[in-house]
Amino acid sequence: MKELHILIRDLREDRDIKQKTMAEYLGVSQQTYSNYENGRRDVPLWAVLKLAAYFKVSTDYLLGSDCGYLGSPNLNRKYLGDVTVHDVLYRIQNLDARKRRELLRFIRFLGESE
Repeated sequence: MKELHILIRDLREDRDIKQKTMAEYLGVSQQTYSNYENGRRDVPLWAVLKLAAYFKVSTDYLLGSDCGYLGSPNLNRKYLGDVTVHDVLYRIQNLDARKRRELLRFIRFLGESE
């Protein structure tokens, strides 16, 4: 399991983003952000939350706690067309409570109509 500082470095590098850009997004100095990635400084919780939102991943993924349960889906698998399971879950998580309830009612309705 990768450590947080390695994950955030990999996510940034995979997207060809500079450390300076990430530091500005977080409102910290480039040196502070560099220290996060190099493991010389702990990443504060508020920064973990902002990084998860920026990279569109869960905080569980960043903190290494989302892969230890049975039935965990491959979130990068194509679900339909170019849309991944991760994309679907991320969009659901960003719905407000009312829309989530509506979505669940609709899913139940679809399941009953088979």
